[in-house]
Amino acid sequence: MENQSGSKTAGKAIRCRAAVCRNPGEALIIEEIEVEPPKAWEIRIKILCTSLCHSDITFWKISTGPFAVFPRIFGHEAVGVVESVGAHVEEVEEGDRVVPVFHPNCRECGDCKSQKGNECSIFGYKVETKMPRDATSRFKGMNGEDMHHFFYVSSFTQYTVVDVANVVKISNQIPVDKACLLSCGISTGIGAAWKVADIEQGSTVAIFGLGAVGLAVAEGARLRGASKIIGVDLNEEKFEIGRKFGVTDFINPTACVEKKVSEVIMGITDGGADYSFECIGLASLMEDAFHCTRQGWGKTVILGVEKHATPLPLNTYFLLRGRSVSGCFFGGLKPKSDIPMLAHKYLNKELNLDGFITHQLSLQDINKAFHLMLQGKCIRCIIWMD
Repeated sequence: MENQSGSKTAGKAIRCRAAVCRNPGEALIIEEIEVEPPKAWEIRIKILCTSLCHSDITFWKISTGPFAVFPRIFGHEAVGVVESVGAHVEEVEEGDRVVPVFHPNCRECGDCKSQKGNECSIFGYKVETKMPRDATSRFKGMNGEDMHHFFYVSSFTQYTVVDVANVVKISNQIPVDKACLLSCGISTGIGAAWKVADIEQGSTVAIFGLGAVGLAVAEGARLRGASKIIGVDLNEEKFEIGRKFGVTDFINPTACVEKKVSEVIMGITDGGADYSFECIGLASLMEDAFHCTRQGWGKTVILGVEKHATPLPLNTYFLLRGRSVSGCFFGGLKPKSDIPMLAHKYLNKELNLDGFITHQLSLQDINKAFHLMLQGKCIRCIIWMD
């Protein structure tokens, strides 16, 4: 099929630099790779900057099972410019600024058209290592070997190819480093507060885990006018950081000797939080988050992916008394409509994105970003391609 773009490199393979992971848990290697042109319904993007998310760390560590595939190009939070497009792509064109996103949004299926959730019944969500339509790779090493994709984005490279269902056109007015943040974690937290919980003015909120997602929940709660936003984290430094996003109270679980964390929250909120959010991925914390909510209407939102596949034990008596639990993926947001909305709120000076960026590095120094996150010393590190 003829490529529709007028780019000088359209229809041709591009050689560029990428941070390649060849073995689990090992430092990424800056290599020259070849990025093939986009096929039908695909877009090739010149990445301007990317950032490191905990999900990259999680899959980088996996050494066994179906998800341990290498060599691989990680990264799924990014912003870039469309270099060329394949056949049938109409919603973006060469030169458009775009945010690639791991969560598909075809806008054609019943789920995408429904207001009840944000699933896509055509593409769904799987941890695939190839392109979604033909299950082949667009990356090759200089020796001709195929390289695996990650989360349908693979942004630790100067050029990548994504499906049109995984890309969002975004305003040129928003700074690229702030746009980059909207690809995953920050959008997930804000969406959970706004769309899944639908926090009201004066509500009380408890957040278990003050990483980027938890802080984004706090930011969403702050903008909705929550009266108390309680952060629970082992890192004392997170309280001062959390203040920027509206956290009013802080609990370090190790300091709770005579009372459980849930009991402390019950006291602070005079009977339980209206909303609680688990942002770590541990069943024990999910249970704590549930028990700290108010009887009658307390709602617990699960954002963390349980690390050990441990079941969540809940006493159904408390469910009968009105408490509820809800899971959410990508904060319940529909990428193509909701990411531009978040960008608009930032441009209107309503949304604090600047506070999430704690470090900035070059692609050459990407392994420093891994070290900073493993040490708990950064919220988001922006990695510049050039």
